[in-house]
Parts: sequence; structure tokens; C-alpha cells
Amino acid sequence: MIVRSFKDIEGTDRHVKAKSGTWESKRIVLAKERVGFSLHETVLYAGTETSMWYANHIEAVVCVEGEAELTNDETGEKHTITPGVMYLLDGHEKHTMRIKEDFRCLCVFNPPVTGREDHDENGVYPVLTEPDPEPEKV
Repeated sequence: MIVRSFKDIEGTDRHVKAKSGTWESKRIVLAKERVGFSLHETVLYAGTETSMWYANHIEAVVCVEGEAELTNDETGEKHTITPGVMYLLDGHEKHTMRIKEDFRCLCVFNPPVTGREDHDENGVYPVLTEPDPEPEKV
């Protein structure tokens, strides 16, 4: 059993800040836990725009605070995302988040991320593997 809090993760290598400066993520469950998914709390900052494309991952997102406009870049369809709204990128959709007020969400990735990923020039996370044989117990 693993028990940890997002507060425990602050300032560790599991607290990732985007090179773009548009978001930060606390990765509470990672590939090294070997459970088949990763779980993150992510904050995207008000007034920013981030284009992403999870070509290698499926992501489910639940908004818990804030407001954003989600655009499916492939169809042009737009959605307002507010607390209690979930979106699932089950088709590897290219998408853009325009953040109206600081947007805090919980995200699940499959395959799980290692914690070292950042979006490349196409908004894609690479598939990285985790060599650690034992799960980290924090």
C-alpha cells in the first residue's frame, strides 16, 4: 500500500514545471509504481494557452477548480471545462487549452508517465520507460 499527499510531492522530482511556463504538475502515481497508470494534479495558469497531442498516451482529466476552453484542434469543436467536468482523449486528439482562470485538474495517463516527460515541439509526451524494479514508498 502506498499513501502520499500532493503536499509531500512539492519541491521533489515528482513536482514538474513545464519549460513553457504554462503549467505545473504533481505526479503522485508514476510508472515506477507499476500499476498501469499514472495520476497527477496539474495546474494550468490563467491567461495561458497550451497545445498538446498525446500521440502515445490516453489521458482522462477531471477539473476540480478554475475554467478553461478546450478546443479539439482536429475538428474545431470547443468545450468549456469547469469543476466537475471530465474530458477523455481516447482518440489521441490534438487539442488546445485556453485558460480563463487558474485551472486545477486531476489527470490519469495510460501508459503511465515516468515523471520526466515534457511536451515536445508538437505537444507530444514521449514514451519513456521506468527501469526501477521496486516501487517507491513515500
